[in-house]
Amino acid sequence: QFWISLSRIHAVTQHTKIQAKGIDYKQVDREDHWDDYIILQAIIMTLVHKMPYLGYNNFPEHNTMGLWQLLLLHAGPTEFCYYWLHRALHHHTLYSWYHSHHHASFVTEPITGSVHPFMEHLMYTANFAIPLVGTWAFGGASIAMFYAYLIGFDILNNIGHCNFEFMPQWFMAIPGMKYLIYTPTYHSLHHSKVHVNFCLFMPIYDVAYGTNDPSSDELYRKAINGEAAPNKSPDVVFVAHGTELLSLFHLPFALRSFSSKPFKSVWWLQPFLPLCVPFVALLRIFGKPFTADRHRLLHLNTATWVTPAWGFQFFIKSEFKHINRQIERAILEADRSGTKVIGLGALNKNEALNGGGQMFVDKHPDLRVRVVHGNTLTAAAILRKIPAGVKEIFLTGSTSKLGRAIALYLSARGVRVVMYTTAKDRFEKIRAEANEEHRALLVQATTLEEGSGIKDWVVGKFCSARDQAKAPKHAVFHQFVVPPLEESRKDCVYTDLPAFKLPKEAKDFRSCEMTMERGHVHACHAGALVHALEGWTYNEVGAIDHEKIDVTWEAATKHGFALA
Repeated sequence: QFWISLSRIHAVTQHTKIQAKGIDYKQVDREDHWDDYIILQAIIMTLVHKMPYLGYNNFPEHNTMGLWQLLLLHAGPTEFCYYWLHRALHHHTLYSWYHSHHHASFVTEPITGSVHPFMEHLMYTANFAIPLVGTWAFGGASIAMFYAYLIGFDILNNIGHCNFEFMPQWFMAIPGMKYLIYTPTYHSLHHSKVHVNFCLFMPIYDVAYGTNDPSSDELYRKAINGEAAPNKSPDVVFVAHGTELLSLFHLPFALRSFSSKPFKSVWWLQPFLPLCVPFVALLRIFGKPFTADRHRLLHLNTATWVTPAWGFQFFIKSEFKHINRQIERAILEADRSGTKVIGLGALNKNEALNGGGQMFVDKHPDLRVRVVHGNTLTAAAILRKIPAGVKEIFLTGSTSKLGRAIALYLSARGVRVVMYTTAKDRFEKIRAEANEEHRALLVQATTLEEGSGIKDWVVGKFCSARDQAKAPKHAVFHQFVVPPLEESRKDCVYTDLPAFKLPKEAKDFRSCEMTMERGHVHACHAGALVHALEGWTYNEVGAIDHEKIDVTWEAATKHGFALA
């Protein structure tokens, strides 16, 4: 887990990355059984222990001579046998039957080194048993032998499959060292070129038998100096934030497999809830926005950044200053780095918090980066889910940014909008924005009962089971409320929160955006991407311009975004 997390923390890997390309869900799933090899070793070692005349009961804790024997037996027979076994596995028949499964991972992660078909695991188990059995045969066996070999082996295996270089130059400059231990770049060449650099951990065997790639030293130099895959500033940044405390484990560098699936607060995570509290406290004091993941879309380099704030903090007014300071920090960093568009996700653009991002644009009028709340496309997604030809809707959350835009858009198209709000002044302000001939279609409702005869409810505010009961039979709840409604009416239809399926050109997505399905993003995230793809030069902050809803929708569909 240490190596998995380390290799996915952008701050650690950004300057010495080897391959610029990322991984996808297909690779995550294929490598999800990486622990098979560990389980196999545990079973075999247990069986050996239980066999007559064997077992480890009489082994001393430590034997210095035995550890030297272990090292020599690995460097000699095991490395030699592995080298030729590995070359045999690259014969076209064996490769297609077995080893191609491992090489399907062009860009490696630490656990890639443990991902092989079962028959390969058996071959490797027999070969890697040579140092252990040999040391025992020479009388040097000890309990420390097992720990030293198995832990050392796994560390070196993980190192070789990291996609960033970290072996110090001074260490590799020691005479002969480059022949005795490999580097991440050395083994990366084996995965990219396939028929070079076959060794297990010791390149001396490649040198001896002529399979050492001549570019190995040069690639190492480039990677360690940040030249192999230079760190490019993202064109688009989407700024997310934590939701519930357990969402900490859904970060890509936390739990690899868990983050590749839509977030659910599963039972087995509950015992770890107390661990989240000190993390939240530390991030509250010392945290700053960080890169959670990086992706590609057509010609754009994109990234998801996370501000160190959790959902509950957005409902504590005394936290507003802290949250806005973190969002501002992200915006200014994006501006300095040359980012074109920065999108504000979820509550980072809350109206009460910063006026939908307006506060930052007003405070920094010379920003080159465009600040985008993405709610224009969110409104478009909500509106597209309302059936064509509808004559009347009941709207809650009607004076919010989205509620206002939906009301003005639909009334301009002849739809009667019953706006549930007790704030007469806010209702009248929105009504006054409509063209005079459409104002009669905007009607204020002060009770939910006034929606009892309207089939289509557009819900932008929390609606309890008791509230939902006031809708008519077979009503449809079109949602833009966060969190989504608890579906208490079996006779009604509940639409999903507005989201988009990414275009097929989207690459390097390996983790889900919170509760979104794979390959889907929230509508506001899609809005930021569309903004950049279109090259729009205005800031999309504050109130939604309802006259741009159709233009934004057409731009999204043109670029291959599809309503999820």
